[in-house]
Amino acid sequence: MTVLNNALVALNDFFWTFFLIPLLVILAVYFTVRSGFVQIRLLPEMFRVMRSSPGTAPDGGREISAFQAFALSAASRVGTGNIVGVTLAIMLGGPGAVFWMWLMAGVLGAASFVESTLAQLYKVRTNTGFRGGPAYYMLYGLERRWMGVLFAVIITITFSLVFNSVQANGITGAIGTSVGEFGVPTGLWIDAVIGVGLAALTGAVIFGGVRRIATVAQGLVPLMAILYILLGVAVVIVNIDEVPGVFGSIFAHAFGLREVAAGGVGTAILWGMRRGMFSNEAGLGSAPNAGATASVSHPAKQGLVQTLGVYFDTWLVCSVTAFIVLLFSTEFAPGQEPIVVAQMALQSSLGGWAIHALTVILFLLAWTSLLGNYYYGESNLQFLDANDKHLTYFRGAVLASIFIGCVAPLTLVWNLADIAMGVMATVNLLAIAPLSTIAFRLLGDYSRQLRNGLDPQFTLAKMPDLKNVHCWGDASGPLPEEVERSGGVAPSDAVPQEEPGAVDGGEGMHGPDWEHDGEHQDEGEHPDDGPHPDGGEAPEDGRGPERDD
Repeated sequence: MTVLNNALVALNDFFWTFFLIPLLVILAVYFTVRSGFVQIRLLPEMFRVMRSSPGTAPDGGREISAFQAFALSAASRVGTGNIVGVTLAIMLGGPGAVFWMWLMAGVLGAASFVESTLAQLYKVRTNTGFRGGPAYYMLYGLERRWMGVLFAVIITITFSLVFNSVQANGITGAIGTSVGEFGVPTGLWIDAVIGVGLAALTGAVIFGGVRRIATVAQGLVPLMAILYILLGVAVVIVNIDEVPGVFGSIFAHAFGLREVAAGGVGTAILWGMRRGMFSNEAGLGSAPNAGATASVSHPAKQGLVQTLGVYFDTWLVCSVTAFIVLLFSTEFAPGQEPIVVAQMALQSSLGGWAIHALTVILFLLAWTSLLGNYYYGESNLQFLDANDKHLTYFRGAVLASIFIGCVAPLTLVWNLADIAMGVMATVNLLAIAPLSTIAFRLLGDYSRQLRNGLDPQFTLAKMPDLKNVHCWGDASGPLPEEVERSGGVAPSDAVPQEEPGAVDGGEGMHGPDWEHDGEHQDEGEHPDDGPHPDGGEAPEDGRGPERDD
């Protein structure tokens, strides 16, 4: 086991240091500049669109709202990574890792906008609402079915199996510490009991479908996050005199000459980015699966909402953990478990009760992460045309991975998660890089409507040159400015019809067959449409989607 773990560490360090981190930085900076710093410029708009109302699904129920989709992605984001992951980053990378976590969250916000906007554009309708994600924009946007299949397989394994093992491991560690405080003997037996109970509790929800998962996430995630933030605020208040020193330690270890000479800055960057990506998932390709479920009037709306999720996760929840831990200590003994460090840090400031409070909070946050991670796998299995029998087998595998995570060694679980996450991020980033120009066109259209005092709406008629778009009306239909505004209701789907030469695959693989508007496809773009693929600009008349600089 030690040999395997050491091999995984060496592979992780090489892959992240020499390939993934440079790729992340280059694309994140490009997305930030090309979008006109959308992640900062439209920050107030992110809060406004969170309140938009959903439509009605074909089965008569309510579709997923922008906030519910935000909560569903937050259910996956906010969990063990925010507490155990951040603590581990500080223990391995020093206080400077926190700065690099903050910085990358800000820059990667643009990547989150791009991927979730694309997921909204290329989503497909289901009986209960919508479904989409990277596999869908790889199939429809890039017209690379093999790439979508590859991503669907990777995310299903990564989130629903490997990441769920990580979340379960964190829950077991927290409960074990609390139980030990009451004098109860701990060990493998109690880990197994926790594993059985956790699997049973998760099974009771995941067999109820996405609506039940979204409902649970909407209720639990904000409540538990607020309680955890309040604990952090209490720790800061108790240690208010030491707060300036914590800030000083973070920046000193991120840029200090001694750290540069000792190679500590590189270590801080490496662990800050690793744990930051695990926590906020920006650019990873996971959050778009949740973002695509939302019923909104413009694809860019959910792109903005999901970007806000990155900030909520890293700048708020992860920062709480960072201050709790750094106000306790900056030096840690070898072999200490991160969850125990976090619990002891809370105990040192607030007393013994705080250990158990953190256990409850982490349990509920990590459990909702199990639900969110499961949904990502289910959505992508449906992309692969899985039937009900396959989904039943999959649910059984998820429950088994939860049990295994409860009894498996911590380091092995986290190293497997790092490898799976890195491969998944690579595939997603290579897909959104060429598709980002479409997201920027949508952003330009959205920004122009805002300048004109409108609640932005989008139909395919505004960009009839876009192919394989299912859920945004007819390419030859009316423009939004020509129809009554109705408070955020999305346009009707295009009428599906067969298209010769369409991307190969069955109905279950890629949703309803798309339609092309023959006139527009034969004669080129709409004469008043926005920037052409070759980069040319069109007049600003409400139809064209020029980029808002």
